[in-house]
Order: sequence, then structure tokens, then C-alpha cells
Amino acid sequence: MENQDILESGIQRRSFLRYAGAGMAVVALTAAGCSKDDDNMVDPVTGAVDLGSGDIGILNYAYALEQLEAAFYEAVIKTPFGGMTETEKVFLTDIRDHELAHRDFFKAALGDQAIPALEVDFSSINFSERTSVLGTAKAFEDLGVSAYNGAGRLIKSPDYLTFAGKIVSVEARHAALIRDLIENGSFANMEVVDATGLDVVRTPKEVLAIAKTYIKTEINANNLPS
Repeated sequence: MENQDILESGIQRRSFLRYAGAGMAVVALTAAGCSKDDDNMVDPVTGAVDLGSGDIGILNYAYALEQLEAAFYEAVIKTPFGGMTETEKVFLTDIRDHELAHRDFFKAALGDQAIPALEVDFSSINFSERTSVLGTAKAFEDLGVSAYNGAGRLIKSPDYLTFAGKIVSVEARHAALIRDLIENGSFANMEVVDATGLDVVRTPKEVLAIAKTYIKTEINANNLPS
């Protein structure tokens, strides 16, 4: 079926995103299956999840962040904040569907080397309040963009790097939209774009330290490339 036929076939937005994500995963899965050097196990004593090393470790790192974002937006749509407009609901639903597709893509691509589902903690978020929800969405999206920016140089496989570039561009669109929902015109202010026109970059260690507030599962990233 041609791409145009797929778009016109009437399948729901979420179904299409899952279809597209699965299609990309087929390519990545072949490469992942060829390298079984990482043993991503849960420590029986501490319960810590080992992301692994090399490209598999970076993919698991991205998978962990996509799990967090997907869980957050699922909760946002399940319990809409007071006064959520129809436009906001449409936008946030689209973002949720994108994050679900990203999460499922990494899970499929990693196969039996994928880390398990992480336990999240959103107790600090007031899902009934717009300011709390959008403020958290802004933090997550900005963090995600900086995470992919920082991880890009660590990826060895050209295919994985291409996929990461496609995903970070979507995350940047999310970040810009959320920022403008909060304050019009703030989509690319100096908090995220410096004087040279470049976006913020964070290392996996920096990102996971920030994300730890919302992830109850302990994550061991010691074997990631640096």
C-alpha cells in the first residue's frame, strides 16, 4: 500500500502512529538482534534496571524517557485538567499518541534487550490544574530534546542516529507547542536556545538525575558510553 493510500484509508490517528512506528522498528530490530553483548537485567538485591552499554544502552535510555512521557500524557488525557479547551485536548491527545508510538517503537526495536516497564511517580503533579500539567509537560519536553541532543554523539549506528534525529525533531515540536500554550512567543526563548542559535544539550547522567523525581524504578546507567 502506498503512503498516500495509508493516509486516506480511514484508520484512526493512534492506529496509524502505531503502524508507522512498527514499520520503523522492523529495520532497527534486525540490527539489535545482531548484537547480544548486553545483559539488561534487574539487580535482584537493589531492583535497579541496567540500561546496558553501547547503542543498545542508548536505545534503552531513550526508551526509559519515552516510557515516562507516554505515561504522563496518558494520565493527562485520562483526567483532563479543569477548563481544558477542545483545542488543548486535541493538541495534548496528539502528543500522547506520538509518545505512545515512540515508546512502542523502542520496545519493538530492542526486542528481548529492552528494559522492563518502569514504575513512575506523578505524586508531585496536580493533574486537575492547568498550570501544573503544562509546567510539567514543558519540563518533560525540554528535557527530552536536551537528552536526544546529548545522546546523538554517543550513537554508533547510522540507522539509530537517523531514527533519533526523526524523534528529537518531533519532541522539539512538542516543546514549542507546550511553551506557546503557556506563554505565546516563548517557544524558543533563551531558556532552551542560546545566543548562537543552538538548543540545550544534557548528558544521560544529567537527564536521569532530573527525571529521577518522576521515576520510582532505580536506573543504572553506569555502562552507557560517554
